[in-house]
Amino acid sequence: MDHKAILFSAPSGSGKTTIIKRLLQYFDCFEFSISATSRQPREGEKDGVDYYFLTPDEFERRVEAGDFLEWEEVYAGTRYGTLKSEIERIAAKGKVVIFDVDVNGGINIKRYFGDEAMAIFVMPPSIEVLEQRLRTRGTESEESIQKRLGRSAKELGESSKFDITIVNDDLDRAVEETRRVVERFLGK
Repeated sequence: MDHKAILFSAPSGSGKTTIIKRLLQYFDCFEFSISATSRQPREGEKDGVDYYFLTPDEFERRVEAGDFLEWEEVYAGTRYGTLKSEIERIAAKGKVVIFDVDVNGGINIKRYFGDEAMAIFVMPPSIEVLEQRLRTRGTESEESIQKRLGRSAKELGESSKFDITIVNDDLDRAVEETRRVVERFLGK
């Protein structure tokens, strides 16, 4: 495989999506890999734009058919995954695939791409900052916040499986550091 990919993983609330959005202003060679999910669309989400929304049965059929590069059941009954066809779609356009995935997904995608992928782990300054960011969003119940924090603590232990860790304690600095790493990887 001679197709490069950049993947970002991080615990929820570490600022990864913000860093990616800022990065996209510097590079025009990227295209997002759109994940598939078995959950229902939230208000305003569009199929084929935000996610590929599959019914649980359809998701299961496609798993059995070997259509997924990686997938997992993130919460009971809710699966997320990366379709191989998505990689092919982006490669056909001559673009670099960019992934915004959870930590397990990131480890699996890195395994698949090997040296063709740069795996970036975005680290929050601390679990306390993470909790504060999740609470500030105001979108989660207390139970959901506690569940995410428990998961985050586990995910922080996986950072060594990534090529590089960017600590997001200062957004501008984190974006600049990420940009330099990506430029080096792409040979620009």
